[in-house]
Amino acid sequence: MTNAESSLPVWPFLVADALLLGAAGLILSRGHQPLLWWEALALVACAGAAAGCMIAPFLRRNQDEQALAQNRLLADATSQLQNLERLASEITGATAQWRQFHEQTALAADKAKEVTGLMAGEMKAFTEFLQKSNDAEKAHLRLEAEKLRRGEQEWLQVLVFMLDHTYALFLAARRSGQPGLIEQISHFQNSCRDAARRVGLVPMIAPPGESYDPKVHQVEANSPSTENAFITETLMTGYTFQGLPLRRALVAVRGPENLQ
Repeated sequence: MTNAESSLPVWPFLVADALLLGAAGLILSRGHQPLLWWEALALVACAGAAAGCMIAPFLRRNQDEQALAQNRLLADATSQLQNLERLASEITGATAQWRQFHEQTALAADKAKEVTGLMAGEMKAFTEFLQKSNDAEKAHLRLEAEKLRRGEQEWLQVLVFMLDHTYALFLAARRSGQPGLIEQISHFQNSCRDAARRVGLVPMIAPPGESYDPKVHQVEANSPSTENAFITETLMTGYTFQGLPLRRALVAVRGPENLQ
């Protein structure tokens, strides 16, 4: 481009300028004094032509440089337009991919909602099944617990009945005054009580002289006042079952003024 800018030769214009200036000098030196009108007109024409020849190459160079600058701008604009077209095509492709991705995402979301609905239905049905099974199991366990409780109460009543009769035999033997019989019945009663203790049934006997306690003792209906009374004899054994009170001991009491 630098060669194209400087390709216009300057020397022809300089030669023409020199010739025109020489012609103007010749008119001044050889013409009339003062100059005639046509001589003055020729002098002005030569001077103007010389000035035009001097300016012409620079104007031409300026026009060429402007044309080259316009060509550069046009080339840059064309390149930018091509880049814009490429960018527009990339944007179009990205938009199409995004639209396709959006459609796939929407389909996936619909499938997920459908699966979630199915899972919620299955979960609800499974929960209802578990609830029914749990209720049935609870009812079965409740029935079994009631059966066990009734069975426990029955064999507790049997054990208490047997121990009460054993204690009654022991009292009868003690009242008979026969040491051998008392010892045999006492051993038999202790064996029965040891067997009962293995299942948690513990007999309670109030020793004579112990203060009456309504929490663990009871008296017959026709007994004297129990206030500050002392126990004289255990008429019927009390019991605890697995650490809980089952029955209070039936005792005979006497006031402190009658206690010997």
